[in-house]
Amino acid sequence: MKTVTLEEHFVTQSFLKATRNPAKPVPAPMAALEPKLLDIGAGRIADMDAAGIDLQVLSLASMGLDELSAQGASALVKDVNDELADAVLAHPGRLAGFAALALKDPTGAAAELERCVERLGFAGALVDGTTDGLFLDDPRFLPVFEAADHLGVPIYLHPAPPPKSVREAYYSGLPELVGFALSIAGWGWHAETGLHTLRLICSGLFDRFPRLQVIIGHMGEGLPYALARSSAVMSRASQLRQPVAEYFQTNIHVTTSGYFSKPPLQCAIDVIGIDRLLFSIDYPFSPTANGRAYLDALASSVAPDDLAKLAHRNAERLLGLDTRLS
Repeated sequence: MKTVTLEEHFVTQSFLKATRNPAKPVPAPMAALEPKLLDIGAGRIADMDAAGIDLQVLSLASMGLDELSAQGASALVKDVNDELADAVLAHPGRLAGFAALALKDPTGAAAELERCVERLGFAGALVDGTTDGLFLDDPRFLPVFEAADHLGVPIYLHPAPPPKSVREAYYSGLPELVGFALSIAGWGWHAETGLHTLRLICSGLFDRFPRLQVIIGHMGEGLPYALARSSAVMSRASQLRQPVAEYFQTNIHVTTSGYFSKPPLQCAIDVIGIDRLLFSIDYPFSPTANGRAYLDALASSVAPDDLAKLAHRNAERLLGLDTRLS
């Protein structure tokens, strides 16, 4: 079965040079993954082949970008996007791209998204968490969403390390590595991105741009489990055109990235439906072999047509991959 994954990460040497702080050693787990992150060529393709992954949609692992100036970040992402475009061109049909955007300059970010989609053939953009401590429902970010709506491409909302005030309030007082792990993949990333998604809905963003599509990862960042209660409460508190939960049928998509367990998937299927779910691995933070084993195991409990939707059809439809890669 054809397999497409769309939360798969990379970095470039220029990005590492611009964002690395010599005073802060790179954590050993991250340092061990750097060779895989830097490889957007033969080594990555070989890893995909070994696990039967037909196409990866690549996105910058952009931790550190928010610490740069608006001007510096804008110049950097342009170089990164150009390098990604070269890799996609070198491996047609195997790699695709999400644009990296420097959100401190929303107008410039909107222009870069337009360039990446119209000139480089990218499938959308991936953005990380908050910018300068602001969630993306802040009106200053409207140009980016307006551009995505106009271009007909999705925005992938990805977690990022918490702002300093949040880190100190919720994750201090623990051994450093424990607090850091809890603040990211251990819990904090998912809680914040779930909150961020609800903020986008309740701000009226999707009422303003009804065609806009947003993707969230990690099996919905806890929202499928909580959606009935969140929707009941927030729909009463907000002046929206439809209940909060219904935006998951019109504007929100969910990937499986980093989750290789059946119960969360079953919850997402029950609450959101298979037509809004997309398979992803979170490479290289999760190994492709683990993702492949998980997808293969689902064949015993998921209908073949639904499995095909999860594995590739939904992604192809949402991202227009057949058109963009032809």
